[in-house]
Amino acid sequence: MQAYCFKCRKKVDIKNAERVTLKNGKPATRGVCPVCGTKVFRIGKG
Repeated sequence: MQAYCFKCRKKVDIKNAERVTLKNGKPATRGVCPVCGTKVFRIGKG
């Protein structure tokens, strides 16, 4: 799965991807950018 890294300014593959649920019940994926180490986040099922 990919997410947009705001530091690298491009889409990257999510490293250490972890499924989470938002407060409103929607699914999301949280992880780390493999290039710079910044946290990345993607809303939606994956």
